[in-house]
Amino acid sequence: MAVADDILEGIKLSIVNMEDQKAVELTKRALADHAAEEILNKSLIPAMEMVGNQYEQGQKFIPEMLLAAEAMTAALELLKPQLARSDVKKSGKVVMGTVEGDVHDIGQRMVCIMLEGTGFEVLSLGADVPTADFVNAVKTKSPDLLGMSALLTTTAPRMKGVIEALQKEGLRDKVKVMVGGAVLNQRLADEYGADGYAPDASSATRLARTLMGTTRQ
Repeated sequence: MAVADDILEGIKLSIVNMEDQKAVELTKRALADHAAEEILNKSLIPAMEMVGNQYEQGQKFIPEMLLAAEAMTAALELLKPQLARSDVKKSGKVVMGTVEGDVHDIGQRMVCIMLEGTGFEVLSLGADVPTADFVNAVKTKSPDLLGMSALLTTTAPRMKGVIEALQKEGLRDKVKVMVGGAVLNQRLADEYGADGYAPDASSATRLARTLMGTTRQ
């Protein structure tokens, strides 16, 4: 393996192994010889895909995913200035939030980190987000995807209210809606009128890429 490939592989493995300081050090070195887009596409994105696969196979759990995500975020921060100056094509733009009445946001934060690590531009509205704020974000930010989460059986139906509000505003056809959370399932997602359902951050990232038509084969 060439030295150039070694450092890109090293960044990827440092993220998978949850070594944030090493990820930062290697990324700084790599930026001397590699474009930020190359590091993103050959190190960060494959790393987060690997972490997602390990989670699904039971090799990593949420704490390990969060640590790996922190390492990825640290490396990504170094790339952002160069990525902002370049014409790098994003995977898509996503607005994320936990519905009104629900203050649980670890799940949606994990999804945001995973999406950003795989090339999406992400705007998080946080937790306890009113319907009007979701609608306003779709109207003013023009995202490709809207992601909503809920952990409580009492708040999950608010997702349907958001989708109905988007329809009333003539915005529903302009955005794909994906939903997730502990109390959700495919049946409820269909009932609410969502375009897709994902049970965890890894599958949410894959769903987002599918909805954007960018799923890797």
